[in-house]
Amino acid sequence: MIEFGLKDIVDILIVALLLYYLYRLMKSSGTLSLFYGVLAFIVIWVVASEIFDMRLTGTILDKFMSIGLIVLVIIFQDQIKRFLIDIGSQGSLRHFRRLFRHDKSEEKDRSHIMAIVYACMSMSKSKTGALIVIQRKVPLNDYERTGDEIDADINMRLIENIFFKNSPLHDGALIIANGRMAAAGCILPVSHDMNIPKNLGLRHRAALGMSQMTDAVCIIVSEETGNISVARDGRLRVKVSAPELERILIES
Repeated sequence: MIEFGLKDIVDILIVALLLYYLYRLMKSSGTLSLFYGVLAFIVIWVVASEIFDMRLTGTILDKFMSIGLIVLVIIFQDQIKRFLIDIGSQGSLRHFRRLFRHDKSEEKDRSHIMAIVYACMSMSKSKTGALIVIQRKVPLNDYERTGDEIDADINMRLIENIFFKNSPLHDGALIIANGRMAAAGCILPVSHDMNIPKNLGLRHRAALGMSQMTDAVCIIVSEETGNISVARDGRLRVKVSAPELERILIES
């Protein structure tokens, strides 16, 4: 007689949570078909080795599983890094810490947010293309090294000057980290998601790709339409108004 207890329920829940997170991870990175392939392989492996006790097939599939796990780690190393940082950063305590944070720091954060919002509004009116990446919990040091270091206070006029059409840094991304303008002219990973509308350009694809690889908030100002868009957590939101942009940045 098969016994089914609390330990088995916990075991099933853990596996279900891991599969759910893997599903979300691959969906956000545009590789959902790979998830279905991995899931189908796991089902075949379990059926062959555990249910029908096929020793030869099970042994071969065991070898493929060990190699496959290494390949998956290599392919999704950035997403795994993000997952581990999320666990270790104690993000759930962020709102609790805000209750004890000094009022001056809150005012400073607010002024930084408004400087970004006003700069985006100004560039939207003049149809100046821009791509701004705001670091959250995942460090962006590797991406900062692809551009030119600035290390300046967040300033509306400076942001506009960086993305001025004759500026040598206007084609890349501006990265803001730890309340500072860290680097400009940075190169970002481009998303290969086929569901992105064709009327959206390279800036939108780079912003979406960055939001899939990290937890950063990416702001895009379209050079063609002047519309403001925001990419976050692998999702792209277009035609964002100034109040909506302010709310998104405050919540982030």
